[in-house]
Amino acid sequence: MTNPAQLISQVRAEAAKITWPGRREVMTTTLMVFVMAGLFSLFFFLVDLLIRTGVSTVLRTVSG
Repeated sequence: MTNPAQLISQVRAEAAKITWPGRREVMTTTLMVFVMAGLFSLFFFLVDLLIRTGVSTVLRTVSG
């Protein structure tokens, strides 16, 4: 069992090892997230359109 003083010391030592991303890296990552979200939304829109068109065609054919 670690006493509270040792725990705080260990936490501080680990926190000192943290390297935060730079502004450029944050901006690049954020831009990539938005681009991928846009691409996925376009993909799912097209898949939904394809399925809707297929189902509508089948229903129109079956109902006569």
